[in-house]
Amino acid sequence: MAPATVPCQYRTGKTLGSGTYAIVKEAVHIKTGKYYACKVINKKLMEGREYMVRNEIAVLKKVSKGHRNIVTLHDYFETAHNLYLCFDLCTGGELFDRICAKGNYYEEDAAELIRTIMGAVKYIHDCGIVHRDLKPENLLFRTKDEDADVMIADFGLSRVMDDEKFHLLTEICGTPGYMAPEIFKKTGHGKPVDVWAMGVITYFLLCGYTPFDRDTQQQEMEAIIAGDYRFEPEEYWAGVSETARDFVRDCLTIDPTSRPTAAEALKHPWLSSDKPHFVPDPESPSGRPTNLLPNIQKAFDAKKTFRKAVFSMIATKRLSTLAGFSPRAQALNADIQQFKEESEQEQVDEVRLPLAGLESDGED
Repeated sequence: MAPATVPCQYRTGKTLGSGTYAIVKEAVHIKTGKYYACKVINKKLMEGREYMVRNEIAVLKKVSKGHRNIVTLHDYFETAHNLYLCFDLCTGGELFDRICAKGNYYEEDAAELIRTIMGAVKYIHDCGIVHRDLKPENLLFRTKDEDADVMIADFGLSRVMDDEKFHLLTEICGTPGYMAPEIFKKTGHGKPVDVWAMGVITYFLLCGYTPFDRDTQQQEMEAIIAGDYRFEPEEYWAGVSETARDFVRDCLTIDPTSRPTAAEALKHPWLSSDKPHFVPDPESPSGRPTNLLPNIQKAFDAKKTFRKAVFSMIATKRLSTLAGFSPRAQALNADIQQFKEESEQEQVDEVRLPLAGLESDGED
C-alpha cells in the first residue's frame, strides 16, 4: 500500500549549499512564515543506505532543542523523489569565515569559541552520541549578530553509543585531517574521536592551518597515526601561550583511553582559568595580547588553492568509504551531480508521510 500524500507545509527557495550526497535549500513554513535550512537528499543516491538518514534523524531527535549550540531538527518528510530534513537556518556563516572577517582576533577569542563548542560536545556525549565529523565547516553562527551563538551542525555521520552495551565503531569515516588515529587503525572508536577533532580545530584556530597537513592523504594519515605534528613555523606560534599548546597536546593524545573526555578538557586551565592566557604583543608598550589574525589569514590564504584541489577528491572518497567501496557505490559516483541537480529542481507540492517509517514531530 502506497504511503498517503498530503499538501506540503513548506515552500523551498534558493540553494544555500551542497554536501556529499545532499543539497541544502532555504525553506519557509507556509503557516508560520518561519525560515529553515532544508537538507534535500535524492532517494536514488541513498538506495541501500537509508539507514544513514534514519540514523541522522534518530541522533537529532535525541539532541535537538537540548542545547543552544546544537542545530535543531524541526521536521522531516519525503516526496516521491527526495527526503527532506528541516533544520535551524544559520545565517551567520562558517566559523573561520567569521574570524577572518574581524579586524582582530586574540587567543582569548579562540579559547571562548573552543569552550563553547566543547560544552556542546560534552552535551552530545552525555546524550550517548558521538559526532564523528567535527571540523570548522560544520561550525556555523546562528545569525550575523556579533554575539550570535556558534552551532554544531551536520550529524550525518553521528552515531548513538549504547553505554550499557558499549561497542566500538570500526568503519572509516569523517574528514581526513580531523580523524583520530584509532579510526585509521580500525581498532574501534567512540567519543574520544570528537576530542581529538577538537584538538585539531583548536590548532587550526590558533594558526590558520591543520597540524597534520601534508602533500598527500597517505602522508597525512601516517602523520596522524604517529601523532607527528609540531608548533611550527615559530613565527605563527610566537603569539600563542604555552597553556594553549598544552591544551592541544592533551586533545591530540594518540591513545584514546588516555585522551581527556570533553568534561575533563573543559577543566583544562586554558578553558577554565578566570584570567585569559596570552602572549603580550612585543610591539605594544602596554602589553596587550598579540593579534593572531594577520598570521592566521596569511597561513590560510597560502593553503586555499591546495584545499580547493583536494575538496572534491575528499567528497568522492568519503561517499565511497561510507558505502564500503562497493561497486554499486563507485558506479553511483558518476551520477552524484545529476542526482543532486534533480533534487534541486524538484517543486514540492505534496509529501508522503511518514518518512522511513518514522513519525514526524514537525509543526503540522
